[in-house]
Amino acid sequence: MNATARPRVVIIGAGFGGLAAAKALKNAPVDVTIIDRRNHHLFQPLLYQVATAGLAPNQIATPIRAIVRHQKNATVELGTVEAIDTAKREVILGERHVAYDYLIIATGARHAYFGHDDWEQYAPGLKTLEDATEQRKRILLAFERAELEPDAKEREALTTFVVIGGGPTGVETAGAIAELAKKALARDYRRIDPKSARIILLEAAPRILTSFPEELSANAQRALEGLGVEVRLGKAVTHVDATGVTLGDEHIASRTVIWAAGVQSSPAARWLNIPADRAGRAIIGGNLRAPGHDNIFVIGDCAAVNDASGKQLPGVAPVAKQQGVYAARVIKALFEGDPLTEPFAYIDYGNLATVGRKAAVADFRGFRLTGFIGWLLWCAAHIYYLIGFKNRIAVALDWTWSYLTFDRGARLITGDIEDEHTAQTAKRDAA
Repeated sequence: MNATARPRVVIIGAGFGGLAAAKALKNAPVDVTIIDRRNHHLFQPLLYQVATAGLAPNQIATPIRAIVRHQKNATVELGTVEAIDTAKREVILGERHVAYDYLIIATGARHAYFGHDDWEQYAPGLKTLEDATEQRKRILLAFERAELEPDAKEREALTTFVVIGGGPTGVETAGAIAELAKKALARDYRRIDPKSARIILLEAAPRILTSFPEELSANAQRALEGLGVEVRLGKAVTHVDATGVTLGDEHIASRTVIWAAGVQSSPAARWLNIPADRAGRAIIGGNLRAPGHDNIFVIGDCAAVNDASGKQLPGVAPVAKQQGVYAARVIKALFEGDPLTEPFAYIDYGNLATVGRKAAVADFRGFRLTGFIGWLLWCAAHIYYLIGFKNRIAVALDWTWSYLTFDRGARLITGDIEDEHTAQTAKRDAA
């Protein structure tokens, strides 16, 4: 690094961790460059609400440039990272190379299919705005086609929705689809009864929400079943195709399958040529630095980090945000000549998951809430963590309106319907 130049901090990824790091460096004498392949920060915990027509895409996404508009030492570059040259200290984006003195990798993760990548075309996941709007299209089109379908068996398959994975995303998605079908759409159709739709949640483990205490897991399951969701436990999915889902000898006919069962990390470990776990997360120590690279930090969902007890930290937003702040603190301490030696220590403020209208579970270090109070807390927490005053107000108003009326104003089908129908029919015939 040139002795007269300001240190260059490059952050790959504008998710929770990357933005937290950038903001923590706001008043530091460094030049910050944020690289992302999309121009917006996405509030992923509410993606399922876009997928189930509860919120519009712009309510959970904010342009990155708008977020750092007032941060004079920050610039934003749109691009896709292809590699990292650690010897030259450069991030490679095709023909464009971005030099760094310190690098923070916060590139997140995508859904994983445990070696069955061919399932993705039939059971897409939920990680991007594109994923969410595509899921919304599939869910709403299923009802539209059922309305016109003369065959009873095909109508049943069209109005059977299968969610694979009993973590927070799967639980919240299943509950939201049930409320959409049984409340928001209940009076909109003439030939079918949306309230008769079948929503099935599949989880291979003995219970849903395994990161929560058993009593909260059981409470969430009862709430789901109260909404009419069928919760199927202890059986792993063995096949997915255009006709539906197979569990051993049982086949569930469905035209809409949603994957919420696993994640695969970004290529951070491969870029740096360092060890990774089975999910592709870079294995790093408590100082969050990549092995052999003291100036490179890996944080968030692309990092495998253990806490003091040896338990791996979960891939959730609070972990990523705290790691981003820690990485920024370490960097500032390094060029200030007072290195920070204490390892990263995650402060767990608790877990939240909503099941539906007026129902949620919350665990705060043994202090547990359920029902309406838990749901209010869930709403407050998610509104608080949204970026942008406008988004907070818009989401709060939409949730209030939906609560009072059961309406979902974002029931929009976009894209070419006929092409989608032709593609789905071809896939089903091939299967």
